Amino acid sequence: MMFNTLISKNTGIPVQQVEKTVELLNGGATIPFISRYRKEATGGLNEVQISEINNMLDKFVEIAKRKEVILSSIDEQGELTPKLKKRIEELWDSAKIEDLYLPYKPKRITKAEIARKKGLEPLANIIYRQNECNLSMCIPAFLNAEVKNEDEALQGARDIIAERINENKGARKIVRKSFIYTAIISSKIVKGKEDEGDKYRDYFEFSEPLNRCTSHRLLAMRRGESEGILRVGISVDIDNSIERLKHRFVKGTNESSEHMSKAIEDAFKRLLKPSIETEFANISKEKADEEAIRVFAENLRQLLLAPPLGQKRVLGIDPGYRTGCKLVCLDEQGNLLHNETIYPHPPQNEKGKAAAKISYLISAYLIDAVAIGNGTASRETEHLITNMHCNRKIQVFIVSENGASIYSASKIAREEFPEYDVTVRGAISIARRLMDPLAELVKIDPKSIGVGQYQHDVNQTLLKKSLDQTVMNCVNAVGVNVNTAGKHLLTYISGLGATLAQNIVNYRTENGFFKTRKELLNVPRMGEKTFEQSAGFLRIHGGDNPLDNSAVHPESYHIVERMANDLNCSVEKLISDKSLKRNLKLENYVSENTGMPTLLDIIEELDKPGRDPRQTIKIFSFDPTIKTIEDLKEGIVLPGIINNITNFGCFVDIGIKENGLVHISEIANHFISDPAQVVSIHQHVRVKVLSIDIMRKRIQLSMKGT
Repeated sequence: MMFNTLISKNTGIPVQQVEKTVELLNGGATIPFISRYRKEATGGLNEVQISEINNMLDKFVEIAKRKEVILSSIDEQGELTPKLKKRIEELWDSAKIEDLYLPYKPKRITKAEIARKKGLEPLANIIYRQNECNLSMCIPAFLNAEVKNEDEALQGARDIIAERINENKGARKIVRKSFIYTAIISSKIVKGKEDEGDKYRDYFEFSEPLNRCTSHRLLAMRRGESEGILRVGISVDIDNSIERLKHRFVKGTNESSEHMSKAIEDAFKRLLKPSIETEFANISKEKADEEAIRVFAENLRQLLLAPPLGQKRVLGIDPGYRTGCKLVCLDEQGNLLHNETIYPHPPQNEKGKAAAKISYLISAYLIDAVAIGNGTASRETEHLITNMHCNRKIQVFIVSENGASIYSASKIAREEFPEYDVTVRGAISIARRLMDPLAELVKIDPKSIGVGQYQHDVNQTLLKKSLDQTVMNCVNAVGVNVNTAGKHLLTYISGLGATLAQNIVNYRTENGFFKTRKELLNVPRMGEKTFEQSAGFLRIHGGDNPLDNSAVHPESYHIVERMANDLNCSVEKLISDKSLKRNLKLENYVSENTGMPTLLDIIEELDKPGRDPRQTIKIFSFDPTIKTIEDLKEGIVLPGIINNITNFGCFVDIGIKENGLVHISEIANHFISDPAQVVSIHQHVRVKVLSIDIMRKRIQLSMKGT
């Protein structure tokens, strides 16, 4: 297929690997399944590379559809020559394809079209050839009721020439080059919007080369433009561009050549520049979108794979002042055992009563850990908990509330807890996030989780596709206990989707826990193909077959059984005794369908069956003396947690309402081009306060030398 060669050329991945990957994708295989269980076929491509192939495939399919429309349109006009058809079919650059189509594209009534209807095209041809030195001799033949004088005739002819130059692919190439090398993007404040647009102050009078404008600056300017605060434009060296066009099209110094020069100037200012400017505005926006989406997806991946507390009993607290702190007690599976409200903070100030209640709940429900939302009154609530007497040893964690209010008011939350209001649901979500961030965060629109920037300004279709794929990759990387997972977590398992996820939950409710993976085939609408895609990512703890609690795919069970047989032991013994596996010669198990990559994966999985790839959670404490931005002083060093990463730096939670920014130049002592090379979401860091702008609520931090 031609697409395979094109994808290989654009990605640098060998065409044979691309071909096998595309074949699997077209056959309905998911990216997690291909990257985990089809390494022999793809040559060991990872999820990122397979996603890149998938995206390229989609792109070329769209271009192919557009070419069909273009060819059909030109053919209907009777203008499709074999040569033109061949040129369009061979092109895969959208801009070049549109350039070829431009002369045939249906147009609204243009100046050139009006001039043609007045019969001025022959005069335009005379001027275009630039052989006629005395145009006055030719013009009378073109004067009529619609063309009253020589000036009107010449103007109409120049309009036709200007459109012809605009549609000339050579001319468009010249102007594109000017934009590539000399384009400047600039922004200015709209008069009278200074106060309203204060957050865009950095862009009130701003300009820089377009090819050096970072995605976050471009998206900031475009957002300011859409809000009516900024005027944004892209400009090039006009004189140089016109001079280069004249060099190409003007052939002499006669009267015709002078009119040709005027037509070129008009073509550039009225047609070419606006057209190519729009094209480059779109291209730069697309690139900025891609970069912003890439950063967002990576942040989301790190957030979803944040360390879980695990199956422990948790007291969740959604803190507040006037409305009180909402308390919930959850069991090891995240089921709600108890809820109520306490009022330890102003205006009620019932600290003693609140502390006694919390102490009682911790003892009564055998609580192991406390999860406190990081919103209003978070620090005061943490201080209350850490300074009260308790009969049990507990761990105290501050948990991000981002998106909790979105979840608590959602249809998902209403289905889970129909009898409770949004405040109780919010506290439950905070507690469950501590137990298993992945299982809880999949219920929330990723855009609301709080780790992106300009997520509402980028291409929403591409954003959704990228974030959905990121969630799917994370869920499948961790694996899911099919007997305890909720519908929303199961939805993201390779091959399932919402309907099958619900069918699994219904089957489990009616028939009890699954004892084997094979039993999944009894679930309505679970066919062999879907089972193949999903089974390896679904775990069964304590089932009949120990391999069902591992990432070993059922299609490879016979290999493990053969290994155990060769060692005269059971599968259980093979799993539990690492020394036995050292006696295996893996080359003996290589076959037509199973290569060394799969065998190495099997051995690794047998060493730690069903292991969770996420790290172990760590307790963190903010500086107790810092409670508001007014408490900060330049030069002090504080503990913090990174909660968002952009391509210009990272934002750090230092325990107050406002996050501080560590600019990319302040992250490391050496040059870095991407903050993600050095830092990660939820990383515990120490930061120095460089500056505080209380009016604008901005804090500049540094990680150097801390």
